[in-house]
Amino acid sequence: MSPYETYIRTELMRWQESMQKPPSGFGRFSSTVQRRINRIIPKRVHQAITATIKQMTRLVLFGADYLNRPPTLDLSLSQCEATAVNRINFYRRASAAEGGVTGAGGLLLGLADFPILLGLKMKMLFEIAAIYGYSGRDYRERIYILYIFQLAFSSQERRQAVYRHLADWPEHSRQLPEDINQFDWQTFQQEYRDYIDLAKMAQLVPGIGAAVGLVVNYRLVGQLGRTAMNAYRMRWLAEQKRLS
Repeated sequence: MSPYETYIRTELMRWQESMQKPPSGFGRFSSTVQRRINRIIPKRVHQAITATIKQMTRLVLFGADYLNRPPTLDLSLSQCEATAVNRINFYRRASAAEGGVTGAGGLLLGLADFPILLGLKMKMLFEIAAIYGYSGRDYRERIYILYIFQLAFSSQERRQAVYRHLADWPEHSRQLPEDINQFDWQTFQQEYRDYIDLAKMAQLVPGIGAAVGLVVNYRLVGQLGRTAMNAYRMRWLAEQKRLS
């Protein structure tokens, strides 16, 4: 085992433990606050966000060709990771710049941030999958990508369930239906919307929107990138174990 692989195993173990923690008291409190905030947010804002997430999810499931790049083969784990970090940093900077611009524009441009940011996140996930050697043309790999998204942007309760799917991916992938229309996009969009509302709604406030958009976008994309790297680390190490 190389020193780098030893390091990765330690980092992965910490991440796996965090994915399996039970919901905290603060998490339950946040959910209560979120439900109250949802009741006072204008209905048209909720509708715009829900429609955006729904359409983007369907695009990933049914027409992901524009998001695909050929999978990278014959790279060591350390080479994959170095490339992935470079791409994550690129998308962090791009999303931060986009958030700053749209945040400065008030309500209308702030609403435009949601589809743009979601598109950047999805594009990044497809690139990371390809870097680790997986093709998004396989619909099961697209489901894997959506699960990664859920891990990064869901309640802890939902996160536990999704983690179990990824931890036993060979078995779970065999149980996936042939009809991808059965994917539960409703849960996906609800969890994502509720997770980001507290941070992103401040972006719509005149005067502070630009700063909030820049910082929050940078943080959210970084969080998603780290989640993706750990998910593919877990899968890579599991596959190496089966081959040994």
